[in-house]
Amino acid sequence: MAKTRIKFAEGESAVAAALAGFLPGATPAARDTVAMAVRYLLQCLAENSKGNTLEVRVPPFGATQCVEGPGHTRGTPPNVVEMDAETWLALATGSLAWEDGIASTRIAASGQRADLRGHVPVRR
Repeated sequence: MAKTRIKFAEGESAVAAALAGFLPGATPAARDTVAMAVRYLLQCLAENSKGNTLEVRVPPFGATQCVEGPGHTRGTPPNVVEMDAETWLALATGSLAWEDGIASTRIAASGQRADLRGHVPVRR
């Protein structure tokens, strides 16, 4: 079964609502809204950075493979980047720099090609 593509308007609305829910003192966005925002931005990343050298994981909401180069077909990929939803939304929208996410340990990256510089913020 093919994955359902998230439409631009729905994705952008979810991103805006999810980001607003992470502001201090704000009511958190619904889990479904955060999930859609995460998946939409992962979808955009995969479309803009085609390939399967790097796996980007945002548990429990989604994961995607992206970036050109040597790929893998079975088991755990050698190049993985993982973070929580709030960190992914900040990184993908440009309010968190890759270097700052790594330095603060909000982003876990393993493998020689586990680097999203040049791929974030995500073009939408």
